[in-house]
Order: sequence, then structure tokens, then C-alpha cells
Amino acid sequence: MKTGEGEMSLKGDVSFLHAASHELKAPLALVRQLALGLEDETIPAKERERIAQQIVLVSERALRLTTDITKTARLEDSFFGLEPCNPHQICEEVAHELTPLYAARGREIRVGRRQGSLLAVANRELLRRVLLNFADNALHYADDDAPVELRAQSRNHGDRVRIGVRDYGPMVPASIWKELESRLGTQPQIVHARPQSSGLGLYLAGQFAAAMNGTIGAVRHRDGATFYVDVTASMQMSLL
Repeated sequence: MKTGEGEMSLKGDVSFLHAASHELKAPLALVRQLALGLEDETIPAKERERIAQQIVLVSERALRLTTDITKTARLEDSFFGLEPCNPHQICEEVAHELTPLYAARGREIRVGRRQGSLLAVANRELLRRVLLNFADNALHYADDDAPVELRAQSRNHGDRVRIGVRDYGPMVPASIWKELESRLGTQPQIVHARPQSSGLGLYLAGQFAAAMNGTIGAVRHRDGATFYVDVTASMQMSLL
């Protein structure tokens, strides 16, 4: 039995490493390509400035991923305190942080209208990282012309808070949607219809959510999907 468990753990580790290398390879290759382009002395100054900005933005994406990987390795050994926090405000912070990255690709990220006075019991940094993962995924796999929207809502008669990222990307086929839902966040996996992704970001988001006693999930739409995290609602409304 122990041998079987060890083999499963080893397979899981290999799967994680494969997914991590897959996700890091693309931005690193792009940075290298862009840097080599700067060696061309005939490129106009304005184009050089654009390339330099793109290098910075792509590097930031890779750094976010490596930071998330580091944090997952520390989840069992570190204490991530939970406290009442404003989910709408966190959505605004995430949108503000990613606006330059979206703008560089001619895209828009926005926050939906505030729904009442919501407070969530969460770790502020881990919740931010979950939403950054969802929004980064939406940027790379959603339709170019449609905005991406973050929204916080009350669920389960006010006992839970759901913070979601709605994109308008390719529809996930119904035949594999159930499998996606059942395995979402439990291990790196390819999100079908978005084959460039290893699913590592969703896996990391699932680990962060679990550390906050929360869960992640997804809603399938005709024109995309909403990836969300559900956390416990706080009753300390006087803090708002």
C-alpha cells in the first residue's frame, strides 16, 4: 500500500514539475525573442520602447507564477491568517495591477458593480493570488474583443462570498465539462479548448483557496466561462 502511495506521490510531483516547466517556458521564450529583437539597430526608438515594455510585462507574469509556486510549497509549513476583508476592493486592486498588461494587448479588465456590503473571511494575499491567476488565464485564452470582469457576490443565503472572473473565451465542450469540474484545482491539467494552458494556475488557485477554507469552481457559458473562488462570509459588517 505504501509503495502505491509513493508511486502516486511521485507521479503527482512529476506532473506538477511538467506543468510548471510548460507554463514558464512560454514567457521565457518570448522574453528571449523580444530581447534578441532589441539588438536590431534599425528598429525605431518608439518600437524599442514598446518591446521593452512588453519584456517587463511578460517578465512580471513569469515572476507571479514563480511566486505562486513558492507559496504553495510553504502552505503546509506557514501560517496564513484569515481575517475579514472587502472582496470588491480586492477585485479593484487586481484589476488595477493587471490593467497595464491588458492594455498592452488592447484588452480591458473591469470590476462589476458592487453588490451590497460584502465582507469575506480570507487571507488577503492568497485571495489576490487566486484572482490574479484567474484573470491572467482569461487574458491569454479569452476572445480579444471582449472585456474580462471581476465580481463579488453573496451566495448561500449570505453564508458565502463568491468572487469570480468572467471571460468570453472558447466554450468548453460539454463532453469534458464534468471531468473539468471534478478535477478542477486538484492537479495540473489541460483546460480543453484552451490547449496552451497546462492548468497550473488553476491548480495553484485551488491550493490557495483550500488554505482559506474555500473552494474554486467554474461556470460554463455559451461564450466563455466564469472561474470563481467561494469563501466564508464575515458578519462583521461594521468594518466597512
